[in-house]
Amino acid sequence: MAAENYPSPTYFILLLITITRLISTVGKTSLWKTLLPPELASSDDNKLTHKLTDDMEALKRVSTDYGNLVRNAPVAVLQPATVHDIARLIRVSYNSTVPFHIGARGQGHSTRGQATVRGGVVVDMTAFRERGNGVGIRVSVDPLVGDYYADVGGEQLWIDVLQSTLHHGLAPLSWTDYLYLTVGGTLSNAGISGQTFRYGPQITSVREMDVITGKGESVTCSSQTNSELFHAVLGGLGQFGIITRARIALAPAPKMELRVLLQGLSYIPGFSYEKDVSYVEFLNRVRSGELKLQSQGLWDVPHPWLNLFIPKSQIMDFDSAIFKNIILKRNITTGPVLVYPMNRNK
Repeated sequence: MAAENYPSPTYFILLLITITRLISTVGKTSLWKTLLPPELASSDDNKLTHKLTDDMEALKRVSTDYGNLVRNAPVAVLQPATVHDIARLIRVSYNSTVPFHIGARGQGHSTRGQATVRGGVVVDMTAFRERGNGVGIRVSVDPLVGDYYADVGGEQLWIDVLQSTLHHGLAPLSWTDYLYLTVGGTLSNAGISGQTFRYGPQITSVREMDVITGKGESVTCSSQTNSELFHAVLGGLGQFGIITRARIALAPAPKMELRVLLQGLSYIPGFSYEKDVSYVEFLNRVRSGELKLQSQGLWDVPHPWLNLFIPKSQIMDFDSAIFKNIILKRNITTGPVLVYPMNRNK
């Protein structure tokens, strides 16, 4: 019988290595390259492929928000190095025959999935801030009228704006109650807080902005220049553009001691308290509660919050229907209820 020639063990080893490498390569193929328009992967001039990720941890982190009630997974996350990266991404979608959804995400502090983008691309503004390639925070004075202002990147946190402007003895007038939010995020939602009745929402302090429009164009706008875009973006919920820079009016910061006065207010004795705190402590008062809840594992629980604007003519009806007939009757004692009076003239 003729001897049979069997392949050598070396051949099997090489074949096994080749197949293993092929499987490994296929496994690492980015899913977004198959789900998003081919222009995004084939474009040589923008080099966005190196800044897009579909890493599972990255996708999971941006699939929900502070409300923790809605989960919408994107296809990819853009971690921009410059403003041009954001503009290029939007232009690819705008010019594509198959456009895809894009949403900018700061701290993800929305409560009903507004910061999520199902099947699209999330622009991670935190990566932009961490790389330090944005506008940053720059305090200047207008040489014509002598007013101070701060040019602030949309990715910056309000707590950092506070610290930076205080070095100059200055500060914006209107603040949100929680300062670990991005400038672009709160300005896209008007910036409502307990100070709104006196100073107006945060958007009233904005003098100028740089905005990336839905066409991927970077436009400077103000109440005098491109005013329609300016007013649409402020409080526009991110539907008209992404804020990359905001010029915010500044005023002399209050003295460090802030006294809470109750004189002239009508209240039930025994249901009021007062505390003297510094200006920074007052503005950053929510932070200590946040850290406490984080230590107890309660900061990331669902937050079924609801924000409503009630006109003056409906306040008594709202009090009767909600506070008395629902909250009091059902003895709902958990969760905060914040009531902010507003001044329409502000």
